[in-house]
Amino acid sequence: MTDPESLHRSILTVDTHIDIPWPDRGDFAQDTSYRHVDLPKLRRGGVAAACLVAYVGQGPTDAPSHAAIGRQALEMLEAIGRAGQAAGARLCPLADEIEAAFRAGATAIVPAVENGYAMGEDLSLLAQFRARGARYMTLTHNGHNALADSARPMAALGDGETRHGGLSGLGREAIAEMNRLGLMVDVSHAARSTMMQAVRLSRSPVLATHSCARALCDHPRNLDDEQLDALRDCDGVVHVTAVDAFLRPRAVRQARAVGVADFVDHIDHIVRRIGVRHVGISSDFDGGGMIAGWRDAAESPALTAELLRRGYDAAQIAAIWGGNFLRVLRAAEAVAQIGTGAGTGAGTGHEAGTEYRPGTVAGTGA
Repeated sequence: MTDPESLHRSILTVDTHIDIPWPDRGDFAQDTSYRHVDLPKLRRGGVAAACLVAYVGQGPTDAPSHAAIGRQALEMLEAIGRAGQAAGARLCPLADEIEAAFRAGATAIVPAVENGYAMGEDLSLLAQFRARGARYMTLTHNGHNALADSARPMAALGDGETRHGGLSGLGREAIAEMNRLGLMVDVSHAARSTMMQAVRLSRSPVLATHSCARALCDHPRNLDDEQLDALRDCDGVVHVTAVDAFLRPRAVRQARAVGVADFVDHIDHIVRRIGVRHVGISSDFDGGGMIAGWRDAAESPALTAELLRRGYDAAQIAAIWGGNFLRVLRAAEAVAQIGTGAGTGAGTGHEAGTEYRPGTVAGTGA
């Protein structure tokens, strides 16, 4: 019988969405009592790669607000870069670098941006995000922004049910520029209209870095079965996340604690609907994620144990825990021609590649 702990340590595990506390305390390398994720917890939990996000909350969409939030996002990416310089960690924007760090026993840090509000109306900021290592940007958060409609309009910001009918013209331009730069399109938090339009428009696979299945929990942040089908059809991935409100309805949460079994129920549903190739794992730790049995990064082997208990084999678990994310990352690199001699890998100076077609880029996803 396979030992869950040994299997967990042997595979390249990726947590695709972790918030960083802000302002930065410079404590990422310390074993803290107040962070759900720091380097010691990642290492104890056998998490090989962590996507650390520069999250900016939605605010006014005027020029001064956009300028201020853009500066904050850049400062946050610089803090993530410093975390990647800690002993035992490496900043790894590329798939090959993540794999090399795993072979070397180092923790890979993958920067990202949460909320397209961070770029305001300035497309040039996307290249600056990439130059600081960012590999995906979540189009929206809670509240509509200049790029797109959110799944959760904010009345306090004056939002109606819709602002753009999905993507704005600027949002469409942003996706084209993200494809050119190798900055993956993340549709978590996006309105259904935004998500479906983004999937059709993007030339590289789209991902949802921290969302769950709406069939199991009817929450506006979750993806319905048709949206799951759309991710499958673009060869994308949805990463189930450890936010209890996205995993079970309120009545269940009031009756008992939501735990690892509930989390894997969502993986099971997505696998049945669209296949193992299109599902992954995220915690949303330090951004609201935490469930019984997976309260911090050190407890990550619990998910592998539950997957094994349900009959997933080692190859399937490796795909779910990281292989599928690396496949989509490589697909984005191929579209942008990062690392092929046509681009710099730093987010500037390369030409757009050819359209991605499922199956044309090697990956470990089943």
